Amino acid sequence: MNYPVFKGAGYILVHTPDMIIKNGSTCAVERITSPDSEFLKEVADHIRSYEEVVNYLPNQVYIGNKTPEELKEYPMPWYEIRAIRGDRYGKFGQIVPQDEFLALMKLCDAFDLVKLSEEFVANVRPKIENNFKELASLFNKLEGSDISDKEEDFEDLIHGGKVVGYVKKAHDVDVNLNAHVIFENLVVKASGVISALELLRNSKIDPTEIDYVVECSEEACGDINQRGGGNFAKAIAEVVGLTNATGSDLRGFCAGPTHALINASALVKAGVYKNVMVVAGGASAKLGMNAKDHVKKGLPVLEDVVGGFAVLISENDGINPMIRTDMVGKHNVGTGSSPQAVMGALVANSLEKANLKITDVDIFSVEMQNPDITKAAGAGNVPEANYKMIGALAAMRGDIDKKQLKSFIEEKGLPGWAPTQGHIPSGIPYVGFLIDDLTKGNKNRAMIVGKGSLFLGRMTNLFDGVSVVVERNAGSLEKETEGISKEEIRKIIAESMRKISQDMLEE
Repeated sequence: MNYPVFKGAGYILVHTPDMIIKNGSTCAVERITSPDSEFLKEVADHIRSYEEVVNYLPNQVYIGNKTPEELKEYPMPWYEIRAIRGDRYGKFGQIVPQDEFLALMKLCDAFDLVKLSEEFVANVRPKIENNFKELASLFNKLEGSDISDKEEDFEDLIHGGKVVGYVKKAHDVDVNLNAHVIFENLVVKASGVISALELLRNSKIDPTEIDYVVECSEEACGDINQRGGGNFAKAIAEVVGLTNATGSDLRGFCAGPTHALINASALVKAGVYKNVMVVAGGASAKLGMNAKDHVKKGLPVLEDVVGGFAVLISENDGINPMIRTDMVGKHNVGTGSSPQAVMGALVANSLEKANLKITDVDIFSVEMQNPDITKAAGAGNVPEANYKMIGALAAMRGDIDKKQLKSFIEEKGLPGWAPTQGHIPSGIPYVGFLIDDLTKGNKNRAMIVGKGSLFLGRMTNLFDGVSVVVERNAGSLEKETEGISKEEIRKIIAESMRKISQDMLEE
């Protein structure tokens, strides 16, 4: 049977040091509740430079310059490693500096809501023209302004501790279009645009061949009449030149990207679209989310990057890894929230559809949060905890002996390397490596698991999760019917039935 395939991936990080203090939710709340706190006095001294962020080992894994297997060889904590010399550009994407990102927010601004100083624009323009040539048609928008004449309600844009611009409100009374929300949404859009560009660069696909875009970040754009109406997908597609595409937004908290993969795969499998892009920008509110714990322990603020990704799902080409749309796991409403129930629903149930054991999966990609960040914040090693639960489930089912639990985690697991931006770590970071592992590597089957906390929206206490199995492509397309119309197939079947009937009568 023909299954859709992963045909490419792009990953980006944006170093946003000034946004941590100005726009991250932890610092923003602290300014309201404890404006004179020691944390606010100290946090700026714990923010890393762009060079340190580029040299940080997990970040180099995220953009594809290092592999997860290589990351395993280095002892934690990784933030103490000084020997790594990273590169801005990687196999899958890049790490964008803050000044260029602010300029990209201006390029992505369709309503002239972003104002940048003339001095800042003069300094950043050569960088944008050199690094983002694909956006040349928008360079005329990169003009400087007098930023001293600000309107009421604005969000400052800061670089190097200096105000270099601001974002205006988009409506006088609508809180959904105030300057703060517009700022957050432009961060999502701009980081999504860079992610889409990296995917296009890596996959070598003609942008006009993309039929549909599914955007799956954690923010939502809309106005007073439809707060989350969207549409980030089409907004991103417009900027990167996907002229033959339409699209829509899909939300599911941290599990959103895996939901999006499954939905995109279904569209391709059904023949509705040939090439679907799944893309997500990052969340500025989550910058420095655990900064209090990091500062208290003398660590750098490790949540200092906005993340983004894009993947391409296309018709079966006989080469790239197949997305098994018939092997999807889901956390049902009635499943329950115990670890055993969750893993049973997401891992075991989907494999049972094909009479497979848990050990038949070569690698699991779960919540790939960087443990440097989470351990310091008291949340432990999230990927390792997931692998322990999967291993325990395998032991309970008799797929492995209890003594094999440690080796199971080592063989089937991955170290976490993604920033804690909610949706960004949730199974998705491995897709770039997955394409290599299931084509040129020694792996044949992988599972992507996304989980989400729906109770954050205060509408339900339910947990959520979905999973999907991906397999090495056997190269066996349904060539016997390739290029044959449905009418011709019906004629062949009818003729075969006529001959069978005739043979039965002769007997």
